Amino acid sequence: MPSLSRKKQANQLAVIAMFFATMLVIHFMTSFIFNVIPFPIKPTLVHVPVIIASIIYGPRIGGILGFLMGIISVIANTFVLLPTSYLFSPFVPNGSFLSLIIAIVPRVLIGITPYFVYKWLHHKTGLIIAGAIGSMTNTFFVLGGIFILFANVYSGDIQAMLAVVFGGNAIAEMLISAMLTLAIVPSLQKLAKKA
Repeated sequence: MPSLSRKKQANQLAVIAMFFATMLVIHFMTSFIFNVIPFPIKPTLVHVPVIIASIIYGPRIGGILGFLMGIISVIANTFVLLPTSYLFSPFVPNGSFLSLIIAIVPRVLIGITPYFVYKWLHHKTGLIIAGAIGSMTNTFFVLGGIFILFANVYSGDIQAMLAVVFGGNAIAEMLISAMLTLAIVPSLQKLAKKA
């Protein structure tokens, strides 16, 4: 029996490592592309593997990957300083413990909500909605957290900033997440059943 448990743990660790590696590749590729080509909209795509893993492997693995996504965000905003870096890293000027809440908590939730949405709805429609809601979970809680926790620190009109980000990036992220979830999950579900 213990050997079966160790095998299951090893399999889960391999899954987490594989998805985390995918997230890192997506992060570096999109960062490079968006820095070289001036896209008007710069959607976040790192959350897509978190959504997919949540649906296939459950909220525990999804939550762990969401936490790792949050760590990526903290590290990226610590070493690549942007005007908004303090919102996601406590290690830069104006950053605080609240920055960790915004960087990590919404990302953990990305790894949880799609599983339950898909479990409730199933089929292709469920995949589309789970992908969209996973993305909107990130948007809602990140932007809501910024609005609540940093409204008094932001040196401009935070409502205008949130409206711009929500209007452009959030819709693009939601559509991309829904399409990729629908396209990728069925194939990975088959592979997961064979493993």
